[in-house]
Amino acid sequence: MILGALFHTALLSAAGSFLVNAGPPHKADVALVLAGDSFGSRILTAAELTRQGFTPKVMVSGPGGSYGFHECELAIRFAVNRGYPESYFLHAEHEARSTGEEARALVPELRRLDAHSVLLVTSDYHTRRARKIFRSVAPDLTFYVVAAPDRDFSANSWWRTREGRKVFLLEWLKTVAEWFGQ
Repeated sequence: MILGALFHTALLSAAGSFLVNAGPPHKADVALVLAGDSFGSRILTAAELTRQGFTPKVMVSGPGGSYGFHECELAIRFAVNRGYPESYFLHAEHEARSTGEEARALVPELRRLDAHSVLLVTSDYHTRRARKIFRSVAPDLTFYVVAAPDRDFSANSWWRTREGRKVFLLEWLKTVAEWFGQ
């Protein structure tokens, strides 16, 4: 009990940090923004990397279902409204409902673009799982995973807010399910 109290913050931080497995950006053929970020951090991170010359284009994943729109339509509009040129972005509409389905839907599109290296842009808490999934679906492609900050999750303080706890728990559940092939 005393050790738990003493190492409480370190243990919780380690559990949050485990979810994050990203590195610095590299030059790549394309950036791929994964779906699931309704606050715009992922697309703005990718757009800025394109502006900085890391990649010429951003493929934006876009499942349908948001009031009759595909997520990529809304995300691209969001980035354009923040000053990024629409010419940066490629729509990648699909109906996937999981990261695994998303990878299986988008890898053929990456190959169609003749992309060999990809900046995989997703929320920081989602990087470890996304890296594993995309590399297993396309071991022939090089994925550089880049973390976009998430407004509700910080590896070192996720337990302090209700939203942080929800993000942490859901991502850990998905991570464990992935270990069992689900």
